[in-house]
Amino acid sequence: MKQLNLGTFAPSVLQNRHHGTGNFPHTETVTAWMIPTPKQILASFERGEMNRDEMHSLMAMHARELIAEMEEDYQNPAAAWIEGMRARRAASRLVRRHGARLLREVLAALAEVEDFPPASQLWNASHPDVPLHCFLRIRRAPVFRILSLEAVPGEIQVMIEYGKAARGEGTRRKFLLKRDERWKLKAEKFSH
Repeated sequence: MKQLNLGTFAPSVLQNRHHGTGNFPHTETVTAWMIPTPKQILASFERGEMNRDEMHSLMAMHARELIAEMEEDYQNPAAAWIEGMRARRAASRLVRRHGARLLREVLAALAEVEDFPPASQLWNASHPDVPLHCFLRIRRAPVFRILSLEAVPGEIQVMIEYGKAARGEGTRRKFLLKRDERWKLKAEKFSH
């Protein structure tokens, strides 16, 4: 069995709790290397690049992140409800303008971009039973906002902001998405 070099998936995560803007006790996570998405973990396991224990430990990291976020929601349900309403409003606006199917395709294409931190939260965007508002984070760190989405024949341009919660302090990236031979959206180019 080929051994996977976990140097690229090293879980050297430092957490610094502080009070950010708003009512959430934000958790700022700094990673030396990005943890792969569950899809990437399972694909590496199926190719024989990692053993079962490595797979379980990486999947456990994702589970711990989800549990920590649920605990934050439990500690401050009002702020969690407000964030949920903001995400629902943003998602419904995007769905009205572009349609749920296109929005889901865009999120799924962004999840496939390498070295893209929000991919760890977008990896299951193609699942129709997961509501679209679950993928948007308007004011809760780490944020993921779709600032603009322009669909023209043959391509889609999307501008997103992710990272820090304060307006204007997040990282903005513009992506050009095009369809491949199987009619699946893929990120062709991007700019910072």
